[in-house]
Amino acid sequence: MPFDGIVTKCIVNELNRLLSGGRVDKVFQPESDEIVLLVRSNGQNYRLVASANASYPRLHVTSAQKENPQTPPVFCMLMRKHISGGKLLNISFHDYERVISINVESVNELGDLSVKRLVVEIMGKYSNIILLNSEDKIIDAVKHIDSDISSVREIMPARQYFLPPPQDKQLPESISPAALLDSDVTSAKNIENLLLSSIKGFSPYTCRDICAYAGVSPKTPLADLLNTDKVNIISALSNYIDKIRNNSYKPCIIYEDKNFLHPADFYCFTPSLSDFVQQFDTLSSALDEFYAQRDTTERLGQKKGDVAKVVKNGIERLEKKLSIFDDKLREVAGRDKLKLYGELITANIYCIPQGAETARVLNYYSENEEYLDIPLDENRSAQDNAQRYFKQYSKAKSTHLNVTRQLQDTLSELQYFESVKAMLDNCGTKQEIDEIRQELTDQGYMRLSSRNLKKKQDKPSSPLEFTSADGFRILVGKNNKQNDLLTLKTASSYDLWLHTKNIPGSHVIVRTERQEIPASTLLEAATLAAYFSSARMSCNVPVDYTQVKNVKKPSGAKPGMVIYESFKTINVSPDEAKVNYCRVNRR
Repeated sequence: MPFDGIVTKCIVNELNRLLSGGRVDKVFQPESDEIVLLVRSNGQNYRLVASANASYPRLHVTSAQKENPQTPPVFCMLMRKHISGGKLLNISFHDYERVISINVESVNELGDLSVKRLVVEIMGKYSNIILLNSEDKIIDAVKHIDSDISSVREIMPARQYFLPPPQDKQLPESISPAALLDSDVTSAKNIENLLLSSIKGFSPYTCRDICAYAGVSPKTPLADLLNTDKVNIISALSNYIDKIRNNSYKPCIIYEDKNFLHPADFYCFTPSLSDFVQQFDTLSSALDEFYAQRDTTERLGQKKGDVAKVVKNGIERLEKKLSIFDDKLREVAGRDKLKLYGELITANIYCIPQGAETARVLNYYSENEEYLDIPLDENRSAQDNAQRYFKQYSKAKSTHLNVTRQLQDTLSELQYFESVKAMLDNCGTKQEIDEIRQELTDQGYMRLSSRNLKKKQDKPSSPLEFTSADGFRILVGKNNKQNDLLTLKTASSYDLWLHTKNIPGSHVIVRTERQEIPASTLLEAATLAAYFSSARMSCNVPVDYTQVKNVKKPSGAKPGMVIYESFKTINVSPDEAKVNYCRVNRR
């Protein structure tokens, strides 16, 4: 994410406008590397979050409220001692570096007013939150950096604080775009590297965006730039610098697709690199939304971890079994020939001499009555050779029957695991994941931990409910147990049932109320069935549909497994826009 010097300037300006002159009421530390300040300013309460997380370092106002530990960490207690109840004087940053200082005036142990400085360094894995006294000596920090870790810059209590080493670059406001391009005209650098190595506060994303505005590839070598390219780059860079100088920010989130469901990045200017942009009034609101979605995705991924591992291992185990069964079936594929050999030897038993290695006999079962050469064991009689072939045939036949039965059971179990995987991929809440975990536990594939055994069981979640454009209710199961309940208990016999053809996915029910279903509602329901399946990213997905009365559950079948008859098939392409339309019209 481009939390670069330009974004830093934008957020500092915004926070100064909101929080300067406010009072720090409370201090919390919900995570080991995250601090939250409750600030009362201009008659409103604000939650200022500062994070030194290596993946998501940031500073902004947030509306999210995290659960705090029962025992506050040491750094949190020090923060409360030194700045709680203090006046937030201002927020500043230095030289377009991603180092932000929050200056707070508070009363010290002697009752005198003193200024403490909370420094938030937003520098990837080197990010940190440091509390300084009025003499810029370190009181404490979220992350301690001693001489063993860094010999250049120690971050330890009682040490003097120094800013990170400055970069040999120019400030954006002092840059002359034309002179910059002429300075390295013979260099082997490309245009992106030139901008990145010359201007403070610019990230690779910013440089690529400027090139996109200019219509020039960022990898174009400087020596290959045409005069028109130079003119366009100078114009784009000048425009960018003017926006920075005038604080003409337009915060936004950049999404991966047109449905605005998967945030890819954020920035303080509207980019030209993407058409899927959502504008926000403030950078804090954009950052809050972006990191909330990222945090939710990451936490759900962590919670899914053990369940996904069980499912993955189960699928791999079953696929290996299928491979073994296929090999065994190939081995006994010629079992009928063994029976034929035994019968032909028996029919010609008096014509086969003792000690013969082969027997050339007429194949009575062939329409052309061809001769066959049958291998024999010269140490056995013709009768014994015939019995040997009959025994091999009997063994091969038994193997074929047993392996075929096991193959069907394995395929059924694999189908179940793939359905669980599809449901797990579509999970959007912790409760939905817990229900799938409970389902696997009930089936004997997982064991609940002692923590989960003691945990109070939540009320079972309800199926997803949508409303079609024609006003019909559409219900979608979120796990296999819910699929069974939805299809076998909730739905009436005349409701419409839909499921992707031979593809793991959710059961979808259209509540017909004994009315005829319009084609548009059928299409919407089929789209939902395709979307909530493992074929979500495919096109022309076949979806079967029939009345619920035609759907049966075989005895002993696993959750979610049903059979059906008298069905029709419709092909649809999963479309998040249609799904969202139904979701908006949800009752």
